[in-house]
Amino acid sequence: MIEIVDLRKDFNGHWVTKGVNLTIPDHQMTCIVGRSGEGKSVLLKQIVGLIRPTSGSIIVNGKDITKISDEELEIVFKTFGYVFQFAALLDSLNVFENIGITLLEQGIKPEQVLPIVKEKLSLVNLSQDVLYKYPSELSGGMKKRVGLARTLVTKPQIILYDEPTTGLDPITARLIHELMYDMQQRLSITSVVISHDVEIFKYADNVALLHDGQIRYFGSAKTVWESDNPYIYQFIRGLSEGPMQTEVPATDH
Repeated sequence: MIEIVDLRKDFNGHWVTKGVNLTIPDHQMTCIVGRSGEGKSVLLKQIVGLIRPTSGSIIVNGKDITKISDEELEIVFKTFGYVFQFAALLDSLNVFENIGITLLEQGIKPEQVLPIVKEKLSLVNLSQDVLYKYPSELSGGMKKRVGLARTLVTKPQIILYDEPTTGLDPITARLIHELMYDMQQRLSITSVVISHDVEIFKYADNVALLHDGQIRYFGSAKTVWESDNPYIYQFIRGLSEGPMQTEVPATDH
């Protein structure tokens, strides 16, 4: 569904993406990990079309979105759902309005939007008691769930998650991971998760590691802890970079 070919992005002489090549399989959860400042969120925003790359290709459903007009991109954009790092709820709107905002802005009557919002709340395991609460009245985990429910309203084929468990305690983070996995399985969607939390490996199908602007590792999440690839070996064990590159032999995977 998504193929990234030699993707490069330059910000005023500073290259963040330096030739990313990655194929993201259909109907699976692929997690892209890497240290802070490696450009993971920039890569995600290029995939969804929020940032135009300097060069390279991003092929979604057979169409290179780097070569199409803004009008065509808008159509492709509708196949995506984007879950922001801090949920990005509008403080002045209640939960019902936050989740249903896309439909309400299209002029659909609130009474027609309400059952859709209730259905999405159920999918993310939230009760209807929160419908008319405001973001300030919700816990961090509840905000994340509302953000996901809002994404599900448009019935996306692909959901992109930008650091979905940032700021959450370990128990709540696990519940969010379980919810993401459940959504991916039940709705047969393609999930792309940007994260630094290795606990996501328990739920993901694939793991890719971004380092110095390129994908240095791609493999099954089930076997990632057994890999002797130096980049992923160092990352998941929290080891310093220099010594490990001499101790661990490089591999092709």
